[in-house]
Amino acid sequence: MALYLNVVLSIVSVALIAIIILQSRGAGLGGLGGGGDFGGAGFHVRRGIERLLFHITIGLSVAFFTLALMTVILVG
Repeated sequence: MALYLNVVLSIVSVALIAIIILQSRGAGLGGLGGGGDFGGAGFHVRRGIERLLFHITIGLSVAFFTLALMTVILVG
C-alpha cells in the first residue's frame, strides 16, 4: 500500500510542479488574446486557460496534501 501511495504522490508532485511552471510562464497568457501585461497593477481576472490552470493547481495541491497525510498515517 505504501508503495502505491508513494508512486501516486510522486506523480501528483511532478504534475503540480509542471502546472506551477506553466502558470509562471503563462503570467502573460492574456497577451495571447490581445490583452496587455498588467505587471501586477490593478485587478486581474483569470479567464480561459489561466483560470483552468488555477483550478488544476488547487486540485493538485489538495490531492498532494491528502496523499502526504495518508502516507504519514499509514506508514508512520
